[in-house]
Amino acid sequence: MQRQQLYRDMDPLNLTPLWEVLHALVPPQPASPCVAALWKYEQVRPFLMRAGDAITAEEAVRRVLILENPALRGQSCITQSLYAGLQLILPGEVAPSHRHTQSALRFIVEGSGAYTAVDGERATMAPGDFIITPSWTWHDHGNEADGPVVWLDGLDIPMLRFFDAGFAENGTARSQTVSRPEGASFARYGHNMAPLRHDAPFGATSPIFSYPYARSREALEQLERDAPIDSWDGVKLRYLNPLTGGAPMPTMATYMQKLPAGFSGKPWRQTDGAVYSVVEGTGVVHIVQGETVQRFDFGPRDHFVIPSWHTARFESAPGCVLFSYSDRPVHQALGIHREERLS
Repeated sequence: MQRQQLYRDMDPLNLTPLWEVLHALVPPQPASPCVAALWKYEQVRPFLMRAGDAITAEEAVRRVLILENPALRGQSCITQSLYAGLQLILPGEVAPSHRHTQSALRFIVEGSGAYTAVDGERATMAPGDFIITPSWTWHDHGNEADGPVVWLDGLDIPMLRFFDAGFAENGTARSQTVSRPEGASFARYGHNMAPLRHDAPFGATSPIFSYPYARSREALEQLERDAPIDSWDGVKLRYLNPLTGGAPMPTMATYMQKLPAGFSGKPWRQTDGAVYSVVEGTGVVHIVQGETVQRFDFGPRDHFVIPSWHTARFESAPGCVLFSYSDRPVHQALGIHREERLS
């Protein structure tokens, strides 16, 4: 056949016909290879503790169990653009100082009293706190408390891998020298004010690298009392870079939301895939993609992912609080973000 002979003859020149793959390259709507998935903390935690027995934080550099999307095993990602993992640090340990171009977030899941240090300033961790490691900043973690501390790591590793733009460097010291008192960044930028002659210490990333849960929850509770409840999201707030009003990191947006008791939400879908960490309470998320219908019953410290353009709907009888992050800032920067709120 003439067409097949054409394909064979041009193959040695690394040529391929667009018309054979056009519909896969330019689909009528997003067709993510990712699948929705749930990680129950009660099932994951024993493996974290076993990892604590098997390898030290210093030997591992970062003792993390990666939450891999079931459809993307071996690729170290939870969506095609985002990475997620649960990191454990035990009493007396230090995860040594290093830096990398990948932006990172830490969301504290279990335990208090550990710290992360960013460019000479420490932040003490408590459950529900959201902490940023800006791109190319020196950072280390330590645990001076009596018990284990676990947090969710969220990074843009797959995104930077796609752009071939990843760099990393190990520090020469086990932990960096503390050069600023704890809370210095929040004092400068965390009260709807900024220094008169301020700069952006972390470039496009928020100058606040620690957002305490107590403040976030207080805002959610007040809005639940005083403002209308959104039929899709309950009460949902986005974290801000106070210098720009945009997302805290150039590649990842972060959110905290509260579903009131008795909440039965309407379905929605969006092009940015999102990773969720359950802070408190219980609930249900219904996720539909094509003929696949899934129901995840979640509780405190569980994690789940809703991939791009999967229809989702939340319910919560007792009420719950959810933290989430997604790659929405990149979608918005490219002008390709789309969201549908269904009835």
